Amino acid sequence: MKSINWKKSFLLISIIVIFAGCTAKKEAKSAAQNEPVTLRIAWWGSQKRHDATLAVLDLYTKKTGVQFEAEFLPFDGYFTKLNTLAAAKNVWDIYQLGSNFPNYAESLEPLDPFVKSGAVDVSQIGEGILSTTRLGGDGDLLGISIGTNTYGIAYDPEMFQKAGVPEPTETWTWKDYEKACLKIHEKLGVYGSSKLDDFIAGGKVRIPQHDKNQGLFSKDGKSLGYTDDSPIVDYWKIRKTLVDAKAYPDPGRIYEIKDIESDLLVRGEAAMTWVASNQFISLCSAAKRPLKMAVVPREKENLPLGLDMQSSQQFGVYSGSKNKEEAAKFISFFVNDIEANRILQGERGVPVSTPVRTDLETFLNNETQKELYSFMTVMSRNASMEKNFDVPCHDEIKDLYWRIEDKVAFGKATPEEAAKEFRREAEAIFAKTFK
Repeated sequence: MKSINWKKSFLLISIIVIFAGCTAKKEAKSAAQNEPVTLRIAWWGSQKRHDATLAVLDLYTKKTGVQFEAEFLPFDGYFTKLNTLAAAKNVWDIYQLGSNFPNYAESLEPLDPFVKSGAVDVSQIGEGILSTTRLGGDGDLLGISIGTNTYGIAYDPEMFQKAGVPEPTETWTWKDYEKACLKIHEKLGVYGSSKLDDFIAGGKVRIPQHDKNQGLFSKDGKSLGYTDDSPIVDYWKIRKTLVDAKAYPDPGRIYEIKDIESDLLVRGEAAMTWVASNQFISLCSAAKRPLKMAVVPREKENLPLGLDMQSSQQFGVYSGSKNKEEAAKFISFFVNDIEANRILQGERGVPVSTPVRTDLETFLNNETQKELYSFMTVMSRNASMEKNFDVPCHDEIKDLYWRIEDKVAFGKATPEEAAKEFRREAEAIFAKTFK
């Protein structure tokens, strides 16, 4: 029997073990590379939005193999969850934001490098739209708008006809609005208008209508941006007149309006209401009758509209995501793919991509959708893209405005007294915020 050369055998075994180990590592690495990417994504909205968005996620998975863990919540619950995740540094890979996105700048990955690499295609998106999701309007691109919208007045043309009131024009005024409300109530016994968003209509809109160089807030967002109280005073006078005449709901009745379904226009108890353009289709569906859209009234026919187009929502990429490029690619698909947008049908607002917008104008051929696109065309002649974003104490100022406006409606303060009180308390809020 030959003796075994243990040195050679040990060397051979070692080589085999090392080779096997290397092969195992290579196979493990290859398997990991072939595993499908899973992206966490979240948004808020209606059931219609949830269903359509989930269908688009399925479409993308079929096209690319990328998987999704989706989470969708009501508006208030969404931001409660987002703030918790941001504090824990565990935000979704892709998440939806509105004009409050600067508040989450540290948790958003700038998309400019992905635009440069071609992962995100913005070639069919105007710079004006891109500016709405840039920090400060011209800084880092912190998301891509997933729809543009604005505000307007939805109205029932049949009610206007029965009351003998001319339908709103592109240049109608607040005096026209007041007269229409009064006559509709007189002739039909209903409210001329359901609730408006008075903070936007009476503050954010009325002030630049009066002076295009001023706004409710200063450009640096650290103070009020106007010196003349008369636009707010005049608006509150109109509202008080209409409430007293029962042509506009009083604060108690307004607080009963919780959603689209309970809006007085939907219930046939009013001829007009305030609406965000991306909610117009849902409003018509709830009302179960044809409605139309009008621009907000002006102070005078020849003065500015005072209202901008804006990004309704945006999708951004979490700065701590491990799959930033894949997340960015999906956002590009979401805004640019025609098949995906035929599923979404502009529910978040008019699409930002020109080819998609052109396709939907043909694809969405019912009368409600035509009315919406017609309205947005009118708005494009009268408005610019919004560049100013919410101030840090925005919600506190808004609550103050509504509280003081209610005092006017209940006769506890004159419009002039209320405007002075609003200015005094708003300035105190700003001082506290920026001390």
